Amino acid sequence: MTNYKKISNNIQQLVIDNPITPNSKLTWIDIKNPGKKEIEYLRKNYNFALSHLQASSAKAISQRPIVVKSSDYTFMILHFPIYKDETISAGEIEFFIGTDYLITLHNGDVSTLGNFFNYSKKDGESLKSFKFESSTILLYEIIEKLLLDCFSLLDKNSISISKLENTIFAQQSRKAVSEILLLRRNIINTRKIMQNHKNIIKNLVTIQTGFAPEKTVRVYYDELLDHTKRFWEYLETQKEMIEVLNSTNKSLLNYSLSDIMKTLTIFSVIVFPLTLLAAIFGMNTVGGMPFINNPHGFWMVLGLMSLGCLGMIVFFHRKKWF
Repeated sequence: MTNYKKISNNIQQLVIDNPITPNSKLTWIDIKNPGKKEIEYLRKNYNFALSHLQASSAKAISQRPIVVKSSDYTFMILHFPIYKDETISAGEIEFFIGTDYLITLHNGDVSTLGNFFNYSKKDGESLKSFKFESSTILLYEIIEKLLLDCFSLLDKNSISISKLENTIFAQQSRKAVSEILLLRRNIINTRKIMQNHKNIIKNLVTIQTGFAPEKTVRVYYDELLDHTKRFWEYLETQKEMIEVLNSTNKSLLNYSLSDIMKTLTIFSVIVFPLTLLAAIFGMNTVGGMPFINNPHGFWMVLGLMSLGCLGMIVFFHRKKWF
């Protein structure tokens, strides 16, 4: 059975007690938005290092994952990608893992953890950790839920990539540029967040296992490694697709720019005879200037200009430049 207790507004406790093993229990404490009161609660009830407690504060943000093993417990900081306002950022979770307890601390932005805690509160007997009453198995279940939820972010990226492809081939290159930058940023952020998970999971197998056989723990954590490998492979594929689409969009932009320059060049060359003749007949020289005294001189000059433009148009047409 499982016993739930709300210690404070930000602290919840779930005791997992399997009747088969009456002399043991597993306690999961989930702390949301840890502040001074929450850190003080941990200091009074557990013999944690001060540096680990300080790192668990909501105001403290770690720039990298951390795994520190002491004689009584293991302290760990992991980051998971979260999707908010069309961008992906890092959600931080701190773990204290002991033989018969697991403590999670987070800012509430990782909704998957809160959802899994609520599920465990309602149906704790379905948990794998209920069978073994092992903090290591419970940690496996939490990380598995978090990793599987990350795949939904890849699905969002795939949908965005499909929309981007349609945008590019609809000749909406300017719109495509902003979409490409956003997708590249999200993929880069996800890579930074997830790149060290594989090595960390390998190290987790050696922590206290409670009543779970070591072979069983390794099987479960091998599943986590498979999840991280598949996630990384999909992420690499999406990265390559973005680079290909970016190159395609650049090619279309360059083609459009070349087409514009070609049009402007043709237009300027066609107009060149008009400019030349206007400059010649605009000189202030009366003697010897043709058509100057002819009553039809203006129309003759216009005719010469028209012939010059027509000649340039025929020239470009024969060259098949337009």
